Amino acid sequence: MSVLQAFLCGCVYFLGSSPLVFGVSYYTVYRPIVSGLLVGLILGDPVTGIVVGATIQLIYLGVMSTGGSMPSDQSLAGVLGTALAIAGGLSTEEALAIAVPIGLLGTLVYQGKMAANVVFVHMLDNCVEKGDTRHVWIYHVLLPMLFLFCITAIPCALAAYFGADYVGTALEALGGRVLNIVRAVGGMLPAVGIALSLRAIFKGEARVFFFVGFLLSVYFELSMLAIGMLAICAAIIYMQLKPQTEGVEEND
Repeated sequence: MSVLQAFLCGCVYFLGSSPLVFGVSYYTVYRPIVSGLLVGLILGDPVTGIVVGATIQLIYLGVMSTGGSMPSDQSLAGVLGTALAIAGGLSTEEALAIAVPIGLLGTLVYQGKMAANVVFVHMLDNCVEKGDTRHVWIYHVLLPMLFLFCITAIPCALAAYFGADYVGTALEALGGRVLNIVRAVGGMLPAVGIALSLRAIFKGEARVFFFVGFLLSVYFELSMLAIGMLAICAAIIYMQLKPQTEGVEEND
């Protein structure tokens, strides 16, 4: 991995953590399936990038940032997990096992960002109290984005550049037994993400739709696109009929 490639990987993580560009960040680049593709394009292997990124995304299907909490930084997990997998020649399962602790380390970056933003807000308040509206953008945009770039892009770039060699050396030193354990653990991690999603879906009246989708997929062998279109139609019909049934129950 070259220095430029590592720097671009760091920039991907910065964009995923920053609201600087509208439409980018939490809903796009922040997701491992998107950041994995971008990292794959940077490293010249977009197919592996999107495969690894999509697999890492499975872990975080049921993860929600409620009330500003950040249980894990899936953006850093997607960027570094994919970068190390491609540069170090790791399998998808090995990349998953590495991505999870990386995501946990990313929460430190998030907490540092939130703590620093408090300082910038106080600076902005002082600027407004003095009536200096010309320099508001410095404390509102420039300084927060510069600080965020320093704590996201630079460490991520260094980890991507130096980490690939360390990962390769570590894998050679660990041998076959440890790697088999890592692959087994990595293969189980997507099931955790799917289980968390099912825990949220498998409730009340929504349970029947899970079994309908399972039957359509397994016994009728429909494609995911066909099942998705049928699900949209079923959801529309369900939402149209539900107010009518609720009105009847209230009258009774």
